[in-house]
Amino acid sequence: MFTAQNYVRVQSLEEAWSLNQKKSNRILGGGCWLRLGRQRIGTLIDLSDLGLGTIRREGDTLLLGAMVTLRQLETSALLQECYGSFFPRMVESIVGVQFRNCATLGGSVAGRFGFSDLLTGLLAVDSQVCLVKGGVMPLARYLSLPPSRDVVAEIRLPASGWKASYQSFRNTHTDLPVLTCAVARKDGEAAFQVSVGARPARAVLLTDVTRETLACRLDQLSYGSNMRAGEAYRRHLAPVLAARAIEELEVKQG
Repeated sequence: MFTAQNYVRVQSLEEAWSLNQKKSNRILGGGCWLRLGRQRIGTLIDLSDLGLGTIRREGDTLLLGAMVTLRQLETSALLQECYGSFFPRMVESIVGVQFRNCATLGGSVAGRFGFSDLLTGLLAVDSQVCLVKGGVMPLARYLSLPPSRDVVAEIRLPASGWKASYQSFRNTHTDLPVLTCAVARKDGEAAFQVSVGARPARAVLLTDVTRETLACRLDQLSYGSNMRAGEAYRRHLAPVLAARAIEELEVKQG
């Protein structure tokens, strides 16, 4: 369990950014992963008063606030209208409903966890990260940058024109994934975007993938071993999950 000297419910993103520049301070988020550590924190920064817990649509863009919970992603009628079962499938195996009621989207993105289901899914649909100082950038670029003290405010993704499918493999239902895979395609295009995560490294995105090039492109990725699976098993599993996702996606697109 962590300890903290101070707790501040900030009243602006500028205040959150300013406090977060001190290395001993932390953004609280949902506190789900933070509580598992033994850190001595200077100031806990709570974003709850900033109105970042909403999912809304502006034109052709979906705007997901950093304080949106995983449970909101799972149950949002707007997300289901735009993406069908994509988001529920992405988060349904993450621990349990109580955890998903607390864990936040911003915490998952800012944490850049290798095992993150959310990073895998969001990468495939051209998501963008909105940072307080860094501005708006593609999620793929954000994941390639070194860690910073900037604050994630919002995630943006297309509201229409895309279909996506999500697959993961776990040794048990609520365990961390052995491998994750998401496939997405714009309406009217032949090529797919494929993201693969829990390799066990952080998710990566492959663009302009066809059925003919799928196996080769996936084999070029690096895979590793940990307590859940070996490198060879993950390398074998990747094209299986991707093929399942493509089949499901093609059914959705008719």
